[in-house]
Amino acid sequence: MEQVKIVVIGSLNVDLVVRAPRVPQDGETIIGSAFQRFFGGKGANQAVAARRQGAYTVMAGRVGRDIFGDEQLRSLEEEGISTAGIVRDEEQPTGTASIILDERGSNRIIVVPGANGAYSPRDVDDLRPIIQDADAVVVQLEIPLPAVERALAVAWELGKLTVLNPAPAADLPPEIYRTVSVITPNESEAALLTGVEVADLAGARQAAQILRAKGVRQVIITLGARGVYGLSADEEFHIPAHAVAVVDTVAAGDTFTGALAVMLAEGKPLQQAARYANAAAAIAVTRPGAQPSVPRRSEVLAFLKESSGDELA
Repeated sequence: MEQVKIVVIGSLNVDLVVRAPRVPQDGETIIGSAFQRFFGGKGANQAVAARRQGAYTVMAGRVGRDIFGDEQLRSLEEEGISTAGIVRDEEQPTGTASIILDERGSNRIIVVPGANGAYSPRDVDDLRPIIQDADAVVVQLEIPLPAVERALAVAWELGKLTVLNPAPAADLPPEIYRTVSVITPNESEAALLTGVEVADLAGARQAAQILRAKGVRQVIITLGARGVYGLSADEEFHIPAHAVAVVDTVAAGDTFTGALAVMLAEGKPLQQAARYANAAAAIAVTRPGAQPSVPRRSEVLAFLKESSGDELA
């Protein structure tokens, strides 16, 4: 199969991860068990996920002209990801995320955007030749909304598959939905976008119908332990979650979105692509860290074959 090209436009962070028995209460100090530093940012995580599924991947965004920026670029290049779309910001530092992981693997995250917050529509306009050459464009909400709007509008104008991961959760202007091929919210994000509580499949269906009515072509809602719900003009489906031992949920949603984008760019039907992405995310939660947790294509295929007998190309 010919290698597809994915352009990911979004955030690049350095994740500072503390492990502790639980999240401290207001004014409380507790003793953690470990500290680790990982490369992250939803954009960079999704770029790594796309690259490890075999796509030619271009990362676009901003990092500071600092040691964290140097290390982030070096890490992406070692991964085989093109950094041609990344701007070095002369004023803002590289973004950081402070993450507390409890003993159950649940996370609490504080993001300081830094250079990510300076990404602009003009930066997107400079990417037009790169977008023109892409099969799919993936965007999240850890960069300013005007840049997200411009990225989706330019990609849509150029006839590209557009994938929006609406995280962190935020209200979106009505016009943005009409430029989205596929949207991938989790339960809380879907609830914020639609006003519908997504506590079960009925809620997921109602939320997805509202998103479709807003103009989105295909909706995939990730439901954590309940799996994945999907809706398009042609199909509706629910894919159960895989039973795995959860170590760390950081980047599970990013792994899902990056893997889904690659499968769709390769021409896989929505349900088949979602089944693959669901397996990739299941593997990711069994490993610590953001980008280190992202599995490669061979691992996902082996996992699918062992767990359900699926033979996905």
